[in-house]
Amino acid sequence: MAWDFETDADFQQHLDWVDRFVREEVEPLEHVLVSPYAVQDPLRNRLIRPLQAQVKARGLWACHLGPALGGPGYGQVKLGLLNEILGRSAYAPTVFGCQAPDTGNAEILAHYGTPGQKRRWLEPLLANEIVSSFAMTEPHGGADPTLIRTTARREGGEWVLDGQKWFASSSNYAAFFITVAVTDPDARPHRRLSAFIVPADAPGLRHVRDVHLAGRKPQGHAHGYLAFEALRVPVDHMLGGQGDAFLVAQTRLGGGRIHHAMRTIGEARKALDMMCERAVSRPSRRGTLADKQLVQAMVADSWIQLEQFRLLVLRTAWLIDKHDDYKKVRKDISAVKAAMPKVLHDIVSRAIQVHGSLGVSNEMPFFDQLLASYVMGLADGPTEVHQITLAKELLAQVRPGDEMFPSQHLPTLARKAQERFREAL
Repeated sequence: MAWDFETDADFQQHLDWVDRFVREEVEPLEHVLVSPYAVQDPLRNRLIRPLQAQVKARGLWACHLGPALGGPGYGQVKLGLLNEILGRSAYAPTVFGCQAPDTGNAEILAHYGTPGQKRRWLEPLLANEIVSSFAMTEPHGGADPTLIRTTARREGGEWVLDGQKWFASSSNYAAFFITVAVTDPDARPHRRLSAFIVPADAPGLRHVRDVHLAGRKPQGHAHGYLAFEALRVPVDHMLGGQGDAFLVAQTRLGGGRIHHAMRTIGEARKALDMMCERAVSRPSRRGTLADKQLVQAMVADSWIQLEQFRLLVLRTAWLIDKHDDYKKVRKDISAVKAAMPKVLHDIVSRAIQVHGSLGVSNEMPFFDQLLASYVMGLADGPTEVHQITLAKELLAQVRPGDEMFPSQHLPTLARKAQERFREAL
């Protein structure tokens, strides 16, 4: 298989193996299993564990992690090339040890966990013996963490939490939750919150109900509504120091957003490949659908849109590798996040149209993909928030014009060039 963004020959061999492995061994799992997160399901483990063993034997397990945590420590460009293959299957991230939200939670535990926390939670999480959840969103405010109302007060050797959390991913399978609560209401906004590990069996944790994405199997992983009712955890269950919740949360968000985009490339390419195969296979009057100019336009527009997005993602990955600091690539990550939902939505919508009635049936994956495109516009911050972040970063780099004349609409350098030209005349 030909690839651009060429990498070294050894890693290219890994990519070629992953491509075959995902297609032949992993993609079929979607037709027989309920959820990649159901770690207590005997059938799931009987099918997935041997595949995970093959991945580990090739040194491709948890590639986002450094050697100290059992991964190879690949940079973001290599992760991009790998994840766009894994994005073709909902089960591939689990088979390769990089499924969300466990990856982000593992990074938090690796950075902020105490030795005891790492032994109890991080080690089994990295081994996929348990799964986890990140519980931050609340009923009254999602995108703005300064609106969080859940409180935690110290009582002797325990923290007592009261409040509600909504849309806690994988809540029905999670062995523990990473959550945030107000510990100092009088502090400045970004120091009011602290982060905690909440075991699934913690006293005072109540599952109000499991919520599933529209059209998804009720047996699958839920995005639960939780109530903390005088929920008690030991004092050593805090992550980082008091008031550190913003720092803790940012540890998972930068990498998570770019990795999600990498896998979206694979998801969108899957839809494009199916669209093209349908076009050349489906008979139509005097030829096939591929002979119709409007279908050709759909294929062309989809390819251009996907490749533009792929270039943006890989360029952002390269910048992260170069700077080794997500904050310095903030605007680029926001650009990726803002572009991602529309790319997947548009390509999948065209694939549905080319497939006709079959495209809207449950025999095809398109409606799940279409739903995923809307989820992408909400998860990890709404699209509009990232558009604002990008615009502010760009505008902050521009100096205002200094003359109240029509010529001020020209860039400053262009105006100066005009002035020198006039002087020369």
